[in-house]
Amino acid sequence: MPLPYSEKLLEYFRHPKNVGKMENPDAKAKEGSPACGDMVTLYLKVDEKTKKITDIKFESFGCASNIATGSIITELAKGKTLEEARKITWKDAAKELGGLPPVKVHCSVLAVDVLRSAIEDYEERHGLVKEKVETTKEIVLKRLKHVVNPIVGLDVVKTNIVKNIDVTDGVVRMLIDLPRDHQFAKNIEEEIIERLEHLWDIKKVEVTFGE
Repeated sequence: MPLPYSEKLLEYFRHPKNVGKMENPDAKAKEGSPACGDMVTLYLKVDEKTKKITDIKFESFGCASNIATGSIITELAKGKTLEEARKITWKDAAKELGGLPPVKVHCSVLAVDVLRSAIEDYEERHGLVKEKVETTKEIVLKRLKHVVNPIVGLDVVKTNIVKNIDVTDGVVRMLIDLPRDHQFAKNIEEEIIERLEHLWDIKKVEVTFGE
């Protein structure tokens, strides 16, 4: 039975481009979940004056389509300005790979989502957000849906371990329903802070633990 993948997709799977972790990136983002089998972390280096992406790398945990789409997205984005890269669509990625099986289209969507999240992260870190909306509890919860609870491989909101969120005077406070000495407590705390600390009006993120 022939594989439902194009030769180009298989080539990008066997020999992916721009793979690996980037030290001291200008921006980074993570999307996906181990529970669904696909996760991508993406790193950017951006020229501060031209806003062009000078380097881009990704790490993938997933299937052949996940790896191939992560690779092609990095190739499409490299050398483009942030605005140009933001316009890349999942259809662009699928077309470049010679098509994707319908059940694997979500891989190209995930690759585009992580690229746009990394661009957003860069803009937040560098004060380039055009529409400055006040951070609310709802915005915090939306961001936390991208923080994975490693215990079950789902996000910390869906697994209901985030309690008592408060946003007051630029400080986000929350309680995580896990012991401080839990093996994943530090990882969860670091990812929560990373997701929230660059919001334009947030000065501090305080995460406490306790059952």
